[in-house]
Amino acid sequence: MLRIISLLEEKNHYLEKFYSLNESELVNFSMGHFEGLENFYNTRERILEILKYIDSQLEAANSEIEDMNQCSAEERRQVKSAMAIKDEYVSRIIEQDLEVLACIEAAKSNIIRELQDVRRVRKAVGGYKSPTFNKRLDEEA
Repeated sequence: MLRIISLLEEKNHYLEKFYSLNESELVNFSMGHFEGLENFYNTRERILEILKYIDSQLEAANSEIEDMNQCSAEERRQVKSAMAIKDEYVSRIIEQDLEVLACIEAAKSNIIRELQDVRRVRKAVGGYKSPTFNKRLDEEA
């Protein structure tokens, strides 16, 4: 049971790292700074791989326990506490991810709007071109 408690604490440690990473990058994203997006994504992926490994270790350790009644009340309390902390981190991370997605969606919408404005301006400028003037320039070249 001590192995399970240790793994749960390690998992919570990495969930905290994940949460902190989201928190710091969310500040950048909310200000429109997306330069670190790729690094952010890669770091998150590495943490998720670690969490996946810890989960596999937890499953293996859990399958080795034959009788949960052999666990002390203190061990059960530690497991419940670690699980509650995990649940809190997971719910906060989900909230953060929704905020990150909203920032990215807003930036995407701004880019689309800017591209549409550029297209309209090009079309308007194209309407002022003189066909004879352009033809004469082509002949001189």
